[in-house]
Amino acid sequence: MATADDIAQLCYETFNALPHRGKPEPGREWTLLAAVVKVTRCANSDTVEKEVVSLGTGTKCIGQTAMSPKGDVLNDSHAEVIARRGCIRYLTQQLHRAVSGRGSHVFCRATCPGKWRLQPGVSFLFFTSHTPCGDASIIPMTDKQPQPCTSMKSDQGTAEGSFKRKSKAGTSLKNSKRLCREERYADEEKTDDAHDSEQSSRDSEPSPSPPVKTPIVDGRQDCQLPDIHRTGAKSVRGGPSDPLQPRTGYHTTGLLRVKPGRGELTLSLSCSDKLARWGVLGFQGALLSHYLEEALYFRTVVVGMCPYSQASMQRALYTRCSHVLDLCAGFSVCPPVFLQSKLEFPFSQAQTELQHMAKQGRITPCGAAISWCKVPDQPLDVTASGYKQGVTKKALGTAKARSALCKLELFHSFLSLVSATKASALPDSLRRTDLHTYLDYKEASETYQQAWQQLRSQAFPLWPRSDRNLLLFQ
Repeated sequence: MATADDIAQLCYETFNALPHRGKPEPGREWTLLAAVVKVTRCANSDTVEKEVVSLGTGTKCIGQTAMSPKGDVLNDSHAEVIARRGCIRYLTQQLHRAVSGRGSHVFCRATCPGKWRLQPGVSFLFFTSHTPCGDASIIPMTDKQPQPCTSMKSDQGTAEGSFKRKSKAGTSLKNSKRLCREERYADEEKTDDAHDSEQSSRDSEPSPSPPVKTPIVDGRQDCQLPDIHRTGAKSVRGGPSDPLQPRTGYHTTGLLRVKPGRGELTLSLSCSDKLARWGVLGFQGALLSHYLEEALYFRTVVVGMCPYSQASMQRALYTRCSHVLDLCAGFSVCPPVFLQSKLEFPFSQAQTELQHMAKQGRITPCGAAISWCKVPDQPLDVTASGYKQGVTKKALGTAKARSALCKLELFHSFLSLVSATKASALPDSLRRTDLHTYLDYKEASETYQQAWQQLRSQAFPLWPRSDRNLLLFQ
């Protein structure tokens, strides 16, 4: 059985083997990593084979006005979303092999005509180097962790100067910097800076949470009172807001949240919310649901070394949806196993701060997002601002500028799969003649849409509805 450390090490090694393009500059830039790992239990033995089939890095998302009705811009470039979209490419390619009679490493025929299911012994797990942004990142602080630096803002300069004077050894200084910064950025590394719109966040420092007045005990601040790590993801419009009270009263847990930007509003739901949705509807999406007898779920979620709470992960990714009933056949509320590794991603913000030298300037999140997936054509896709990295303004709006992960490209890959399927082997839902746009094909996936309606009505009634005008491309 693979351990959490085994999974983390595998994902880090896969990242290390990729070309340098799009990776952070050591000591100056940081990023987050996520991956989908295929696990195969060999028949008649205890052997377990595991391989990364999709990997993503990134911390950015674009603003509302940058979204395109052509589907040619990558809206959300958080690592978790990049990894999942890369996995869609991988699954589409595997279905293409299956319907073409070339054999798939993932799928075999299901009992229902035109449908496919996972091969026996095959499952998928999800890895992320940091707790997902949003609800899962509202984490109680442990007794060993100091109060957030922002709680002691008025004394910060004196305290930091004292640390520097007392720390004659470089190690002590780095340790003190790390303790302070881990608290300050524990979740903000995926909030006010990391989750900004691409244009505004790249050169912006994370804004600290509002200062909290800490009780004075014996002439000093009492650092033993409970507190929480805070998230910069804002509750969705029309829902309850955070009370912003001191310490544990700062947030309301369980809320749907959108990824914030310093400038323009984004429409991207937090990664906690998206993972919760995938835990009911599956991570295959509406289009591939046409071909699948059952939804695909992550049976295990592994988190790298970072601030972490099992209870917060359980609440954010499962409990909020655990009461959903009356789902269509093939869909269920699937509680994953949550594990944490002791291995930290070498390009995390905390590790970057330890490696940082003053001459490198200030630390910033990496502006690029990397996608790698196990497909034969263009497995590596590096983007910035929603387009391929390095593309010129003149090329914007052309195929040359499009990421392989944008809606339009994934739609074209799906249409290629449909074309490769014999007419007699098409799923019933794809035999209609009135399917033309991306939206048409999504809405025609009736069981998926019915399951989504149940989830929305019973658990997430405030989930924002997509603008139909952004889904009418062909």
